[in-house]
Amino acid sequence: MKEIERKLISELLKNSRRSDRDLAKAIGRSQPTITRARQKLEKEGYIKEYTMMPDFVKLGYEIMAITCLKIDEIKMVELHKAITEYFASEPDVIMVSGGAQGMGKNGVIISLHKRYSDFSRFITNHMAQWGDNIEDYFSILISLEERTVKPLSLKYIAQSIMSSHQ
Repeated sequence: MKEIERKLISELLKNSRRSDRDLAKAIGRSQPTITRARQKLEKEGYIKEYTMMPDFVKLGYEIMAITCLKIDEIKMVELHKAITEYFASEPDVIMVSGGAQGMGKNGVIISLHKRYSDFSRFITNHMAQWGDNIEDYFSILISLEERTVKPLSLKYIAQSIMSSHQ
C-alpha cells in the first residue's frame, strides 16, 4: 500500500465524513489525487463501508457481550452458510467469527443488548438453535455505562496504521 493510501485510511478512520477536498488539504495532495486513491481503496476492498460510531448508551444499550464458543471444526465448515444467514438477521450482533483462538475456543460473537434480560433471551435462543453443535461457551458482559477508560472507536488505530509503516 502506498503512503498516500495509508494516510487516507488513517484520516478516514478519524472522521469518514470529511470531503475529498478537506482530506487533500490534511494529506498535502490534490483533491483529484485523493478521489482516485479513495476509489482505488474502495475497489480493492480496503474500504468496505463508511459508518459512524454512535453513543450506544444514549441509544439504550447497556451491555456489550463477548461470547466465546468451541465448535467442532468440521461442523463449523459444514454450517458456515447457515450460521452466516442466521446471524445476518440478528441486528444486535456486530461481529461473528469462526477464526478465534484462545482458552480452547474457536468462535466469537460480539453483541449489544439493551438490558440483561435481552442478553439472556439472546443466548437462550442462540443455544436452542445451535446448542447441538456447540461443545462449550462462555460470555463476558461489559457494562457500557460504567468505568469505560477508552470507549469503542476505530479512530485509535489511525495512528497505528501510520506509525507501523515508518
